[in-house]
Amino acid sequence: MTVVKSALSEDARKVTGDALQGALVDLLDLSLVAKQAHWNLVGPRFRSIHLQLDEVVATARTYSDTVAERAAALGVPPDGRAETVAKTSGLPSAANGWIKDKEAIKYVIEAFAAIIGRMRERIEATEKPDPVTQDIFIGLTAELEKAAWMFQAENHA
Repeated sequence: MTVVKSALSEDARKVTGDALQGALVDLLDLSLVAKQAHWNLVGPRFRSIHLQLDEVVATARTYSDTVAERAAALGVPPDGRAETVAKTSGLPSAANGWIKDKEAIKYVIEAFAAIIGRMRERIEATEKPDPVTQDIFIGLTAELEKAAWMFQAENHA
């Protein structure tokens, strides 16, 4: 059932909806794994990395809402349920228990690499079907790449 009508063709809506759903799942998972690391972080750089992880969570949560609302605006119901995130996220699994600051940085860098790669695929996929969604993905990817750069710089401390 489609409650909301979209100006996009059915094919364009399908491609765009799939891209938005994938982005939503990755962003929700990124916010969860960043919080997991945030809560369990230990080490001499605890404070700075703890705060950086909160910035990642804020960005992921803000953009997950933007992405979900874009999907809804196109008549595609977003699915952010825990079971959907667990089954379909493209991010590496987060460590359980205490995590040393250096390991947390390595993990976050890996997570960013995964999500940025997938976001760049979504940018390509939505170029023709929906430039509006593509623009959201471009802005989001810029933010993710900025955060990834900062964690990579932190990794060389």
